[in-house]
Amino acid sequence: MIPLKNIRNIGISAHIDSGKTTLSERILFYTGRIHKIEEVRGNGDGATMDFMELERQKGITITSAATTCIWNDTQINLIDTPGHVDFTIEVERALRVLDGAIMVLCAVAGVQSQSITVDRQMKRYRVPRIAFINKMDRLGADPFRVVQALKDKLNLNALLLQYPIGSEDKFAGVIDLIEMKANYFEGEKGEDRVVRSIPENLQAEAAIAREKMLDRLSMFSEQMMAKLLMEEEVPQEMIWETIRQATLSLELTPVLLGSAFKNKGVQNLLDAVTLYLPSPIDREVVKAFDVKTEEKINVYADRDGPVVALAFKIADDEQSGQLTYTRIYSGTLRKGERIRNTRTNKSVSVGRFVRMHADKRENIEVAATGDIVALIGVDCASGDTFCSEGINVSLEGMFVPDPVITLAVTPKHKEDSDRVSKALNRFMREDPTFRVSIDPESKQTWISGMGELHLEIYIERIKREYKAEVYVGDPAVAYRETISQTATFDYLLRKQTGGSGQFAHVIGKIEPCQETFAFENKVVGGAIPKEFIPACEKGFRDGINGGLLIGYPVTGVKVILEHGSYHREDSSELAFRSAAHFAFEQAFKKAHPIILEPIMLVEVETPNEYLGRVQGDISSRRGLLLGSETMQGYSVIRAEVPLKEMFGYSTDLRSITSGQASFVMEFAEYRQVPPSLQQQLVAHGAR
Repeated sequence: MIPLKNIRNIGISAHIDSGKTTLSERILFYTGRIHKIEEVRGNGDGATMDFMELERQKGITITSAATTCIWNDTQINLIDTPGHVDFTIEVERALRVLDGAIMVLCAVAGVQSQSITVDRQMKRYRVPRIAFINKMDRLGADPFRVVQALKDKLNLNALLLQYPIGSEDKFAGVIDLIEMKANYFEGEKGEDRVVRSIPENLQAEAAIAREKMLDRLSMFSEQMMAKLLMEEEVPQEMIWETIRQATLSLELTPVLLGSAFKNKGVQNLLDAVTLYLPSPIDREVVKAFDVKTEEKINVYADRDGPVVALAFKIADDEQSGQLTYTRIYSGTLRKGERIRNTRTNKSVSVGRFVRMHADKRENIEVAATGDIVALIGVDCASGDTFCSEGINVSLEGMFVPDPVITLAVTPKHKEDSDRVSKALNRFMREDPTFRVSIDPESKQTWISGMGELHLEIYIERIKREYKAEVYVGDPAVAYRETISQTATFDYLLRKQTGGSGQFAHVIGKIEPCQETFAFENKVVGGAIPKEFIPACEKGFRDGINGGLLIGYPVTGVKVILEHGSYHREDSSELAFRSAAHFAFEQAFKKAHPIILEPIMLVEVETPNEYLGRVQGDISSRRGLLLGSETMQGYSVIRAEVPLKEMFGYSTDLRSITSGQASFVMEFAEYRQVPPSLQQQLVAHGAR
């Protein structure tokens, strides 16, 4: 069993098309996990980590894939994640269980919209990261501009540890500013890393870059600062340890350079992973809470301790049943042992578990602290905690964004109904951002997700994997309703039907707030007995499930229950729950309700000649232009645009730019719709 200090659980995350999967392929090749390099787009079998047929056809990563490889006696458990924002949940749940990450950036485009999202996710889970500036061979590559963007746009303390030897088509290698040696990558696939002296024409620049690097690092080490003041040589081991400690504390982001496609710089990145990213014992102590007492508990990386593990991803396998990707935080799990799901409080036997290599499996008998494995045939949900018998703790869950787009789907043939239903149920189990609902009026099935591509992929999977066809309706926006001012309620429920009746009286107010929903109980003197207060809260929560304007969920409301009355015989939990629901509706009507729509952050990359047309088109879609950046021959436009106006945008953008522009978008926030649009929505119904 590999020592804990020699394990790295890392993910590769980036903006779409930054080279994540290409980099993963090189990592697997140089660590000996595969013996032939395949490309994301090519005539071969496709990249190892993009194992789905759809991924290989479209040339994008759709689902995260896990593998394990060894580099210099260090076991690297690697997860390659999608770059497209529609599949952001894959990045979210990977970062939830990983100890460190590689953030990949394009040397030309630098910090892009999805880079900002990935940065936010890494900060949410406090994941230390290394930045890898890829595509140094591309025309317009400028690593120094990218480093500055990391500082300006992401507020990272980015530190370049290498200096490039040439750039664009003359990119030949990197200078290691710690060892002060030039690294070249020779052989058919760059497998031979050759270390030579620094070229004479770059010695002065490299010396200046090293001096700046040491000066920045001395802020984290008094010993280093003392040596620099005394003009003494700083040992390499001191530099490595200083970078490591500053990276682990999230105070520093080391930056490396390379070109994965041209097989340059990847071995140095692997060295940096082992040197600077945390092992399971280096990461911040994992927090859990006791299910019964809700007391916070620390979970330590101890192989001799009780088992504590998190199921972070579910995948269905028709042959062997559910595949549950699981991170083990504590203890040692052996085949045949029983563990308890603390959400369901059910004990399960682990009959079989495997180590994953993309879609291939390696049967194992034992898994321990620090391992990422897949349990086979265990019924659970994504986010469940597994513990040894006698332990009853739950690990903190992960952030799941709400879907923003909805489509109606109808089976084309009656015989397809069961297959479609089976597919939708499976997709919901696998993907927390994919939701299915039935419209109460039309009885149509609605599927909701993070974007058009997200839902398009699932519709394609229904066709491919379940051999079923569906009709697809026009996309609908996932609106929300809220209130714009405070309003009071005073609702009395009194029903007498012979025998015991119903009586409940609630008084209070609702007001706007930043949270989705908040409830405050200010009832004193027993005006409403304590045992009925939870029923009141449930009633108010019932009220936010559907607003009164167009029937969409209500958000941003705080309910304050101030007073009321009850009847000794006729009051009940059901009566107070119903009264609270009606009281909410009473106040909601008076609180000047408004409709909110999802606003998308849009980033368009277009040749300069089409810049004016693209900006004009965005403005015509109620878009707010945030700015643009001009590079060699093309511009990047950033804007905020209502999702409603973005349907069909890809076709329109191709038309006005002769197919030469591309765009990505992600959810930014909910914002009030214009009064004229609200009138239309209320008059005709949002759907």
